[in-house]
Amino acid sequence: MISLLHRMKLQKCKILYHKHDETSMKLEKKMDRERQEAVIEAVLFTMGESVEISKLAELIEESKANTKKIVYEMKEKLQQSNRGIDIVELEDSFQMCTKTDMYEYLIKIAKSPRKYVLTDSVLETLSIIAYKQPVTRADVEKVRGVNCDHAINRLIEFNLVTELGRMDAPGRPLLFGTTEEFLRRFGIHSLEALPEMNPMQVEEFKQQALQEVELQLGV
Repeated sequence: MISLLHRMKLQKCKILYHKHDETSMKLEKKMDRERQEAVIEAVLFTMGESVEISKLAELIEESKANTKKIVYEMKEKLQQSNRGIDIVELEDSFQMCTKTDMYEYLIKIAKSPRKYVLTDSVLETLSIIAYKQPVTRADVEKVRGVNCDHAINRLIEFNLVTELGRMDAPGRPLLFGTTEEFLRRFGIHSLEALPEMNPMQVEEFKQQALQEVELQLGV
């Protein structure tokens, strides 16, 4: 009887030790904060484009909320240390970019830095697409009152606007919307951050478009 009780106690001790050992191994496997930041930094630097927060969270084995908090703190550290790089938020993604005030130094070694020439008509077309997307070419032209083929083609060339698909309507017209590059170039992290457009601005677009037509016709 004593021998049986002794064996049972030993078995219980082994089970408890085994569970403790498993818990310890799990704790050891979990990344520490410094390692998590290193992983995020390496991924963002290497990818060169935005990475979804869900993918970053999966890599560092954290929730999306905790991962976002870590990235925000990394961003703050970069800003406080006066580094030449920054982390920008684009919708539900993050990207590592060069700070805008470093541009003057970059163009000194860049072979042919790409410059965007956005005329007033192109900017107006971009504004309409940004606020009304997904939007058809006809809808844009209805607001501006003039043909917008050239403006839309230029915006697509600059990767500020893209085709989102086709409308389920007669003729199945193309639908246009802004790109991630648009958010990046204009320094906003999501479309929700766009300021509200009032009716007076729409009327201004129409008046400026009318002036364009008059200039083209020599009126």
